[in-house]
Amino acid sequence: MSDPLLHHGGNLAAARARYGDGPWLDLSTGINPVPWPVPADLDIDLGPLPDPSLVADLEAAAAAHFGVAPDHVCAVPGSEMGLRLLEPVLGGRACHHVPGYRTHGAAFADSLPLSADSPVPGDAALLLANPNNPCGTLRDLVALETLLEERTAAGGWLIVDEAFADAHPEASIAPLVDDARKLIVFRSFGKFFGLAGVRLGFVLAPRPILARYRALLGDWPIDATALAIGTRAYHDRAWIEATRTSLAARASTFDGLLEAHRLVPEGKSPLFRLVSYPDAVALFARLACAHILVRPFDYAPHWLRFGVPANTAALDRIDRALRHG
Repeated sequence: MSDPLLHHGGNLAAARARYGDGPWLDLSTGINPVPWPVPADLDIDLGPLPDPSLVADLEAAAAAHFGVAPDHVCAVPGSEMGLRLLEPVLGGRACHHVPGYRTHGAAFADSLPLSADSPVPGDAALLLANPNNPCGTLRDLVALETLLEERTAAGGWLIVDEAFADAHPEASIAPLVDDARKLIVFRSFGKFFGLAGVRLGFVLAPRPILARYRALLGDWPIDATALAIGTRAYHDRAWIEATRTSLAARASTFDGLLEAHRLVPEGKSPLFRLVSYPDAVALFARLACAHILVRPFDYAPHWLRFGVPANTAALDRIDRALRHG
C-alpha cells in the first residue's frame, strides 16, 4: 500500500496516526492560510433545492473574475471533479506534463506523460498546469498561445489547469476561451480564497463542451452554501486585490526564513515554495515530529513543498523546528 502522506497534501489524519495528535500546522497544501472571511450575515437557505438562477449568478460573478463570457463558464463541485470528467466529455487520446498534478495523469485511462519540451503526439489532448504544481513554473502567455494554435491545428485540445492562477491574472489564458478554439481551462475556488472545504471549481470551455458537462453533472451539482459563498467572494474585488499583494509579501518573508536555514526555494508560487534538500526524508520527519506537515513526493524524494505560513507565529514555529528539531 502506498504511503498516504506521499499521495497528496492535507492528509492530517495520516500524519496524526503516525506522529501523534496535537496542534498541527498544515503546510502540505497550497491553500491560502488566510481565507476570505465569510460574512456573518450571509443568508443561506438549506431547505429548498438550489434555484438555477443562483448557479447563473455564481457563474457570472466568476466569469467577470476570469475575464471570460458567462456562457463559457460551468460551475462544478471542485475542479478535481471537472478534471475527472474530461475523458467521458472529450474521449480520444491524451498526454500530460510531468511533474504536475497527480490527477492530470488519472484524468484519462491512457495518458502519456511528457516533459515540458516534448512534442505532443498527433491530435492528443494536452493537459498542463499554469502555474505548475509543485514547482510553481509560470508559463509565458505568448508561448502558451502558440501551443494552443499548434493543438488546434493538429485537431487536439489544450487543457490548462489554472488552479493557482488567481495570484497571476496577467498569465491566464482564460480570456481566449471561445467556441472556435480547442481550449479548456479549469479554475479552483478553494486555493486562492482559502476555502477548500467549499467544493467549488469551474470549467471554462466552448459551449458544446459545457453542455456535455452539464448533462453529466445533473440538475443540482452545486450546493447552496457553495453558491452563496462563491458568488459573494468573487464580487469582493477589494479583498481579491489586497490578497494578491499580501500573498506575495508573506511568501517573500518566508523566503528569508528558508534561506536562513539554507533551504533555497527552487520553485515558487505566492501560495507555496518548493525546496530541494539532500535528506528531505529526514527533514520531513523532523518537522512532522514538531507537528508541522509539509508535502513530500514519492517521485522526487529530495523535494519538499511548503505552503506559505499565515503569520509571524507560524513562521516562529517553523524557525524553532528547523533550528532544534
